Amino acid sequence: MKYNPDSLDRIQQLKVTIVAVLALGVGVGLLTIARALAENPDWLWLTFWPLGELGGILFGAGLLGIVWDYFDGKDREFRDTERLRRVLAEAAPELRDAVVEGFAVNVDDLKRVATPELLDSVASNALALRLADSEFAREIYADLRDNAIRAPERWHDVDVRIRLSSIDERNTSVPRAGLPAFAVTVTWEYTVVPSHSVKKFTCTSDREEFHDLVSNVPSTSTWFMTPRPGFVASDQSSFELLEFSVDGEPRRIRRSAKKSSQVYSVNIGDDVVRDGKPVRIRHVYRTITSKSGHMLAVAIVQPTRGLTLSLDYTDTDIATMRVSDLVSSARRPRVSRLPEVTPGKLVTIDVDGWLLPQAEVSFVWSLASESQMPVEAQPTLAAGSDRAA
Repeated sequence: MKYNPDSLDRIQQLKVTIVAVLALGVGVGLLTIARALAENPDWLWLTFWPLGELGGILFGAGLLGIVWDYFDGKDREFRDTERLRRVLAEAAPELRDAVVEGFAVNVDDLKRVATPELLDSVASNALALRLADSEFAREIYADLRDNAIRAPERWHDVDVRIRLSSIDERNTSVPRAGLPAFAVTVTWEYTVVPSHSVKKFTCTSDREEFHDLVSNVPSTSTWFMTPRPGFVASDQSSFELLEFSVDGEPRRIRRSAKKSSQVYSVNIGDDVVRDGKPVRIRHVYRTITSKSGHMLAVAIVQPTRGLTLSLDYTDTDIATMRVSDLVSSARRPRVSRLPEVTPGKLVTIDVDGWLLPQAEVSFVWSLASESQMPVEAQPTLAAGSDRAA
């Protein structure tokens, strides 16, 4: 039933009026009976009871109650309102502290009464108090909300292994004609609660299609490949999804292609998404990158906790390899390499804690043939270098 203060006030006033009228009526009745007994000698024994006095008292009380209620009604409402305001004002600090403490300790209480918009406002205001800058806090929280809160998935214990290899045109089954390139084999492993039953991998040379997929289709991992001789986004030799498994169980891979792109689709399973439990995803793909690009970048596309990223470039003519990270983390990334006396060439970067989308790790190299050049003759990094994500 909906609470209506006016209705309750009218009911209370009606009760008071009824009681006063009853007292008035009973008083009049008792006075009448007392008068009749005094005039009838047969009923004189009843005069022992003070009916007249009782009737007078009830009559006076009923009449006074009706008059008092009429003249005092508005003043009483005003006094009650002021009393309530005074009580609330005095108890406001304790009530406020109790509410804030309850919400801070028990998340379920806050979840039960708060909307997403209210939670955003509370978080932004709390951050503003801590930073002493409301505009800065609002913008920082907006970035956090867009990159973390609205992210469809969160990845844990991410292990990325990349292998760079020189391409021998004499032994490859698919002849290539174009810029000298490295073959790139990438393995991703991570634990996640899947948000979509179908996972797609797209390689495209159409910038408009690339931006649409990145912005609007969270279940699709997208690569952009700049059209160059030997780099054709729709060609299987330029990009291919080799394996995909869920908790060690392989999934069937479907491929479709058109003029400027190709798409690989994998059915994770409706039951896996419906269960809402963490699973271990593993997928392997291969692509190519130009030697003259001098850079390979790995981008983080989902909020990630714990990243191990390794690059093996043993089978290449790379002379030096540098690591550049764009990682915002409270813990500094750790970079390690194999000792120079070992035959292998491997660089590993470990990041603890959380990484937000748009974090990036870049590997920048110089070739053995370039190490003999004078510094001023060495090529600079090419803009728009291929990225492995």
